[in-house]
Amino acid sequence: MKSITVFCGSSFGSDKIYEEQAFLLGQTLAKQNIQLIYGGSETGLMGTIANGALSENGKVTGVLPQFLKSKEIAHKNLTELILVETMHERKTKMSELCDGVIVLPGGYGTLEEFFEMITWAQLGLHKKPIGILNIDGFYNDLINLVENMVNKGFLKAVNRDMLLISDNIDNLLEKMRNYEAPTVGKWISKEEI
Repeated sequence: MKSITVFCGSSFGSDKIYEEQAFLLGQTLAKQNIQLIYGGSETGLMGTIANGALSENGKVTGVLPQFLKSKEIAHKNLTELILVETMHERKTKMSELCDGVIVLPGGYGTLEEFFEMITWAQLGLHKKPIGILNIDGFYNDLINLVENMVNKGFLKAVNRDMLLISDNIDNLLEKMRNYEAPTVGKWISKEEI
C-alpha cells in the first residue's frame, strides 16, 4: 500500500489515548513510506494524525471543501492541500487517492465517511481494504450492531468480514496488506438467510 485515507474526528475525544494513537498511526504510516490522505483540517484527531506523519517527514495530502478552508481550519504544513466544492467530492477524491481506508474514533462525519466507503466496497465499486482501529474499544458497539445486522438477515457474513478490525496499528496494517475483496453480490435472498 502506497497511500491510506484516514477518517477521524475533528475533536480530540475525552481520553488522551485517542490523540496518542492518532499521532502514532501518522508516524507509523510515514515510517512505512505510506502517504496519508485525510480531511485536511488542523483540528482534533485530524490535525494530530497529520502532525504525526509530518513529524517523520511523511507525505500528507489533505482534501478540504472550500467552505471549510474559509473557516481557517486548514492545516498549514501539508505536502498538498486539495480544495473541492462539496463533502461528497471530498470523499470521492479521498477514495480515488488511496489504496486503503482506516477509521479512527470520530462523530457523525466520521461514521458517514466510513459507511459510504464500506457501502461502495460492498457494491463492488472498489476493492480496497477498510480497517477500523478500535482504540480502547471505541467501536465495540458498532461492531455489535454489524453482527446484529448479520444475525437479523440484513447483511451477509461475507460483507461483515470485509471490515478489518484491530486495536493494534501494526496488526491492522498487516490485515490490510493481506486483504482480498470478496466476489459476492450485496443482496440477500430469503433463501440465503
